[in-house]
Amino acid sequence: MENTLGQYCINVTDLERSVAFWEGVVGIPVQSRTDIPGAREVVLQAEVGGSRLQLAQHDDVEGPIEMGTAMWKIYVDTDDCEALYQRAVAAGCEPVTEPQRLDRWPVTIGFVKDPDGYLIELVQRP
Repeated sequence: MENTLGQYCINVTDLERSVAFWEGVVGIPVQSRTDIPGAREVVLQAEVGGSRLQLAQHDDVEGPIEMGTAMWKIYVDTDDCEALYQRAVAAGCEPVTEPQRLDRWPVTIGFVKDPDGYLIELVQRP
């Protein structure tokens, strides 16, 4: 068996708000929901594959997510960076950088912050 990256789990302050962003705005469908002692979790993954994203809301944690400095950004591959950026901003995400074509790499990227403040890099390849 080859080793691969399978799933990332991030803490969120409002599970349903985060599901509405990731599934409703970004378009990554929910694959499963789990309640475990102390937390509720939702796993999302695109039908075409890619890594899974797990969202977790802990029952005993209140207030904003403490971001620290360990995580920088989450990449989202898209076939329309501009449209996804506009949907995210219209849904209340903080705009960071409008989509732009890069000279160094053959991609168009834009940045938004999700409802909990995670930096999301939207990446469109030609």
